[in-house]
Amino acid sequence: MTPPKFTTLGCRLNAYETEAMKDLAAQAGLENAVVVNTCAVTAEAVRKARQEIRKLRRDNPDAKLIVTGCAAQTEPETFAKMAEVDAVIGNTEKMTPDIWKGLAADFIGETEAVQVNDIMSVTETAQHLIDGFGTRSRAYVQVQNGCDHRCTFCIIPYGRGNSRSVPAGVIVDQIKRLVDKGFNEVVLTGVDLTSWGADLPAQPKLGDLVMRILKLVPDLPRLRISSIDSIEVDENLMQAIATERRLMPHLHLSLQHGDDLILKRMKRRHLRDDAIRFAEEARKLRPDMTFGADIIAGFPTETEAHFENSLKLVDECALTWLHVFPYSPREGTPAARMPQVDGRAIKDRAARLRAAGAAAVSRHLSAQQGRTHSVLMEAPDMGRTEQFTEVRFAAEQPVGQIVRAIITGRDGHQLVA
Repeated sequence: MTPPKFTTLGCRLNAYETEAMKDLAAQAGLENAVVVNTCAVTAEAVRKARQEIRKLRRDNPDAKLIVTGCAAQTEPETFAKMAEVDAVIGNTEKMTPDIWKGLAADFIGETEAVQVNDIMSVTETAQHLIDGFGTRSRAYVQVQNGCDHRCTFCIIPYGRGNSRSVPAGVIVDQIKRLVDKGFNEVVLTGVDLTSWGADLPAQPKLGDLVMRILKLVPDLPRLRISSIDSIEVDENLMQAIATERRLMPHLHLSLQHGDDLILKRMKRRHLRDDAIRFAEEARKLRPDMTFGADIIAGFPTETEAHFENSLKLVDECALTWLHVFPYSPREGTPAARMPQVDGRAIKDRAARLRAAGAAAVSRHLSAQQGRTHSVLMEAPDMGRTEQFTEVRFAAEQPVGQIVRAIITGRDGHQLVA
């Protein structure tokens, strides 16, 4: 038996879902297949998916090649037309056991070559949960999928559908199993994490979920939250930031820009002062808090003055870990029809943002000299602090354990202990 090979492109949620698909494919008995889980966040992501598919076909000439993920959901015909591709399945279908049984039993016989339904009709999250993946130290738990917002640059709601939440009881039970298996850190993931609960009875908030997890799973040493929309942060989440030491002091913010006019053209729901106010408040409640952020360079109509406001946001919000995205038009989005910025200017602005981010990382690393951190070991010689900073160890440590370490220096983008 030749087990299927999986390739994941894009976000952490895709990586989670790939692990779930591995389980589903194994249960179905799928053999000699290559599965590509695609990303659709930019036109470049779709181009890379096509490139990867061609490469995988060359490397696996006799395998069944299945394409899924956000790009398969938003433009199935693009992949169905590729000679290298045998089947295209959507984001809902990829989490459905019967789909995998069909693919395994009668590949492209009675099985349709393209199985992509209307994602907007989906009202529930897939209940196929996996108990951790990636490392022996950290587990990722999907608590939410989809997005109800329609930012003008973003195609993701059309790949993921509207927001759906996993019930709190299901999440808590899964985290209990993960702790019993020895995981010392759990990360809550989703497409629009701070919208968790809006579709559930009583409409609980993300802060309610965090408080419930920490109360009902007292043996969980570390809980981490992935990317959030700061304008949606609720009172209980702020309370957790202030009082719960097991909630890690690292938040990745979906900021996207630092200029109010561009934020309005993006159809974001916050203004620059909202972002600054949130960062100041969170840092006041938790002085060791660090922030990551997504920022787009060169959004349509962006002038140099608009861009400078994004650049200033790095200092004004005390951002440390930047994810910089040079804007590229995504067909099917309103922003693609707006007046575009010159490509050279986009490249230059992205480079300047990355330089500002590198300087912020350097300041953060230098400030850790001589401090003691609790480090979760991901490899025998490498772990991460509470703020998600990498630490390199001279002596080997037990993988998956949390060790106390004094920071003695830095090496590139890593601390040394």
